[in-house]
Amino acid sequence: MITHLKRGRSAADVAEADTQVRQTVEGILADIEKRGDEAVRELAEKFDGDARQEFRLTPDEIDTAIAKVSPNDIDDIRFAQAQVRNFSEKQKECLKDLEVETLPGVVLGHKNVPVNSVGCYVPGGKYPMVASAHMSVVTAKVAGVKRIVASAPPHEGEPHPAIVAAMHMAGADEILVLGGVQAVGAMALGTQTVDPVDMLVGPGNMFVAEAKRQLFGRVGIDLFAGPTETLVIADDSVDAEICAVDLLGQAEHGPTSPAALLTNSKKLAEETIAEVERQLAILPTADIARAAWTDYGSVTVCDTLEEMAEEADRLAYEHVQVMTSDPDYFAENMSNYGALFLGPRTNVSYGDKVIGTNHTLPTKQAARYTGGLWVGKFMKTCTYQKVLTDEASAMIGSYCSRLCAIEGFSGHAEQANIRVRRYGGSNVAPYGVVEKR
Repeated sequence: MITHLKRGRSAADVAEADTQVRQTVEGILADIEKRGDEAVRELAEKFDGDARQEFRLTPDEIDTAIAKVSPNDIDDIRFAQAQVRNFSEKQKECLKDLEVETLPGVVLGHKNVPVNSVGCYVPGGKYPMVASAHMSVVTAKVAGVKRIVASAPPHEGEPHPAIVAAMHMAGADEILVLGGVQAVGAMALGTQTVDPVDMLVGPGNMFVAEAKRQLFGRVGIDLFAGPTETLVIADDSVDAEICAVDLLGQAEHGPTSPAALLTNSKKLAEETIAEVERQLAILPTADIARAAWTDYGSVTVCDTLEEMAEEADRLAYEHVQVMTSDPDYFAENMSNYGALFLGPRTNVSYGDKVIGTNHTLPTKQAARYTGGLWVGKFMKTCTYQKVLTDEASAMIGSYCSRLCAIEGFSGHAEQANIRVRRYGGSNVAPYGVVEKR
């Protein structure tokens, strides 16, 4: 039996908020498409507090920003990017081109082709998300993307030095000082000074996520990555302190970030609720984390491991931190999650910042049908075919002609018939269908 000791906002409340966001974003994107740079500049002044005449940083501005970053911070950025790059390269090795002769004289294959241009959004509203530069730009670079545009909002009135350093070190070809919907809108739609890209990637708040959703189709996107979600699955092998730390460590992302505890121990559940309150009294980011916990936090008690796994799959959360006596049970029995963090020695923060896996992950139950950002998201698997012999073309053509007849596609059938006549003899009428066997 499942018992809910604490629930977040109702689905109806969330849907109402989503409707308001959708309408706001529709208006902003329409304005950008109509007025281009002028609209983007007004939006930047309104939401970013900065209205640069040139959104793109010059090489001198990039050098100036990087000079403000301490050598230790540069070393740490370099270390984190090395981990992301190494894992992305290992993932790319799994992507193999294919060519196979499926029938005598019939060759089929596919090639993994990088996307030509990508816009990488790096959030920087409440926090300068330096790590997002690693996750998107480094991974796109490993994939072989030819043109990488990176964009982040200004921080305290200027480009954030560490974000600029991370973007540049990762290999961004262009760096824009823009945030929010105006950033993804400019990159996707193009303006007088910003050439459009083929794909948008990167996390963001609810407005950025909605903008990507509305732009999907005009450009590709990685996934719908909205406000951060975290699910802690725990039993009495761990204590309330570590559970509360891992819940609040993600709740501080923003006031709409769900944080959930799923356990088979009512004692741990009750102690964690109390421990969350204790930590909120001393957490420097408590103003944000408390709002997220109050409105979107939840605590659920289950009877069995099976029940816990089923409930976790139903939730399909972005981050799933498993701290049980047998964390591998959940790795073997769960299918809906953005990323798993198995055992108390690891945690979501490692994945967010440095360990090497990508932190751009599916939210709002999108984990039911997609994984997170990885090098393969920047690759198109494109097929091709070659027919090497007359006999093979005539043989495939005869099947194709008859199958076209079933569907009533006479033009399609004639594409097959002309090859049967030319390469296999004249056993069909000039505009007829190959006779049935």
